[in-house]
Amino acid sequence: MNANNNTGPIRVLLADDHTVVLWGLRQLIDSNQPLMRVCGTASNRRELLAHPALAETDVLLLDLGLADGDALDCIRQVSAAGVKVIVLTGNLNAAQHLQAVMQGARGVVLKSHPTDMLLRAIERVHAGEVWVERALMAQVLGNVSGLAASGGAAHAPAVPSEHAQRIASLTPKERQVVQAVVQHRGAKGLVVAETLGMSEHTLRNHLTVIYSKLNLHGRLDLYAFALEHGLATLSTSTSRQSLKDFDPA
Repeated sequence: MNANNNTGPIRVLLADDHTVVLWGLRQLIDSNQPLMRVCGTASNRRELLAHPALAETDVLLLDLGLADGDALDCIRQVSAAGVKVIVLTGNLNAAQHLQAVMQGARGVVLKSHPTDMLLRAIERVHAGEVWVERALMAQVLGNVSGLAASGGAAHAPAVPSEHAQRIASLTPKERQVVQAVVQHRGAKGLVVAETLGMSEHTLRNHLTVIYSKLNLHGRLDLYAFALEHGLATLSTSTSRQSLKDFDPA
């Protein structure tokens, strides 16, 4: 459908049934020209599949909750036409994320993730990489191995692993807390709380719930777990810090 675009900006098509979300995504992506630009928007599945810009799209940002039906069944169709699909969702259902990747999606980004993570995902997926959390990728590889061993017979999606289920139980706010803890490793709780616009007491309450959900025992455990499972990314300055500087509170 679309030819490789090696010289111009990455052409991004947006599919979401919320007008405000479409507007915000357009502002974000178009502000990164000439690296990338929005080539069109669609508010439902029917509009997406009939959109004239689909023929020139490099990357599709797809919300799975389109109003006129399940968007999962159009991922394979769009991917087969040469468009790389990134699922952009607020849904924390790990089994649904797995199904989307098995259908051909090249990335899964939560709407609660930082905007710079979405922009990096667009760049990496356009370059041919896959952008999914490690726990999810492990399930995908397990499914593929199972298909190969059975001679290619169709399977139902695998039951999410224990780690994937625990991760899927986190709310968007709790994921923001995890990201802040990783980005501000070594900082006191009060500093982390201020970056999130909450009190230190509220931060501690969030962390208590997060530790319980993930079966962890403090900020150092959370830091290691988040990096291992792709729940957060490091800034350059944070990556230079050593673990001895970590505040265990």
